[in-house]
Amino acid sequence: MPDPTLTAALKEAYAAAPADIVILHTLELNHASFSQPLRVVRDYATVSVKLEATAPHDPNGWATFAPYPFDFKLPPAGNQGVPELELTIDNVGADLIAAFDGAANSTTPVTMIYRPYLTSDLSLPTMNPPLQMVLRSISADMFRITAKAGFGDLGNRRFPSLLYTTQVYPGLAP
Repeated sequence: MPDPTLTAALKEAYAAAPADIVILHTLELNHASFSQPLRVVRDYATVSVKLEATAPHDPNGWATFAPYPFDFKLPPAGNQGVPELELTIDNVGADLIAAFDGAANSTTPVTMIYRPYLTSDLSLPTMNPPLQMVLRSISADMFRITAKAGFGDLGNRRFPSLLYTTQVYPGLAP
């Protein structure tokens, strides 16, 4: 089934795999204890890209992403539980470790935004809207950060999330 969030250019890059166009996978990690978002790119060099208009930090602005090797491990096929993927960031520096140490003492979760870009056009991500997840069970050592990422606490979400009140819908008043 086609993914409507992907741009035509990214679909073409996936299908044709041209040698001169590389897909840059980026992550933005946000938490209240971070002085600024932690931005990493799976590449060998720092890259500056333009963020989308709905970005929580620096909307429509250019942001710099630091090179770090990271990878995702998808949940096993036939998984009946909550779908979670495993994020691993290797060769982490003291800056990332210190930031995650500060977040470990907080009850608010670390949010993760995944944005793919093409090297041929760094002016907008090729996924709209970008994928947003929440990090859970974060562990870190001096070489690697590993975390489980999911879509928030769906089990405790209010349903229906929209309340029909007379303030919003005056026609409901007797």
